[in-house]
Amino acid sequence: MKYYILMADIIESSRKTSAALMQDFSEICNHMNKNFRNYFHSPITITLGDEFQSIVKSIKEGVNIIVEFEETIIHTKKGFKLRYVLNYGDINTPINRKRAHGMLGSGLTETRDMLSGKKQERGRFLIKDRDPVLSEKINQAFFIYQSFIDGWKLKDYGIVSAFLKYRDYKRVADVLIKNRSLMWKREKSLKINEYLAVKKLINLILE
Repeated sequence: MKYYILMADIIESSRKTSAALMQDFSEICNHMNKNFRNYFHSPITITLGDEFQSIVKSIKEGVNIIVEFEETIIHTKKGFKLRYVLNYGDINTPINRKRAHGMLGSGLTETRDMLSGKKQERGRFLIKDRDPVLSEKINQAFFIYQSFIDGWKLKDYGIVSAFLKYRDYKRVADVLIKNRSLMWKREKSLKINEYLAVKKLINLILE
């Protein structure tokens, strides 16, 4: 049968402090499994230390997991980025509902090869649906999405997180005890509204 297979790996993991990085990665994976368990046929499972795989219920759930993973990295101020591949492919063995291990199929092999191929590219997101037109729309939207989210530096994450939670610059200023005029300017410079617009566009494409 065909399923939506989601895999990801940490970019340049060999250059980072291994123990702390793996702990941060594991914490977010556990958070995603706990808070979005209904999105999965088989949960996010760390396979090679710096890589995970999972089986999601639909392309919409897979895309939502990617966006939630990215925003959780920001909210928790983690210093790493991931490459993602969401692919629609064959799995020939029964789905392991507890861990994404022990399954076989050409879809898993293809997805892993696609993820490996992403290491030579700048793009961090690759979606392959059964519908090639839908795939193209989502990939183009994610190209724009990445331009905003990768424009934020680690030092910006606290402010970005506040904007994602509260949206209004006046509320953000009050929560962070900052000048309202400064937060208005930061909202513009960080392109928060543009980010939210492309996030909404991705959801509209999937409706």
